[in-house]
Amino acid sequence: MASYEDFQKLEIKTALIETVTPHPNADRLYVLGIKVGEVRKQIVAGIRAHYTEDQLKGKQIVIIDNLDPAVIRGVESQGMLLAASDPTMLTVLVPDRLIPDGSKVK
Repeated sequence: MASYEDFQKLEIKTALIETVTPHPNADRLYVLGIKVGEVRKQIVAGIRAHYTEDQLKGKQIVIIDNLDPAVIRGVESQGMLLAASDPTMLTVLVPDRLIPDGSKVK
């Protein structure tokens, strides 16, 4: 079980998807260029079967911003997109109102 202190260690923030590129080495992954406040970074997300590039570009999302970078199929991911899923569908978590990217999720 995770404690409240464990939860507080996570930096959950809003981010704006600026670019969407199919991962060069994986059919199910996108490489997303995101803006978190004034910082630009990239994340790798396994959402390609559920969203087109056009559906994602310009979308505001929720990410975990302070994870250690991970190399996924040869591409560095500098955070994690949050999504909900069941066996048949996946939906990206998004704010229900526009808020500046980089805003903290509490």
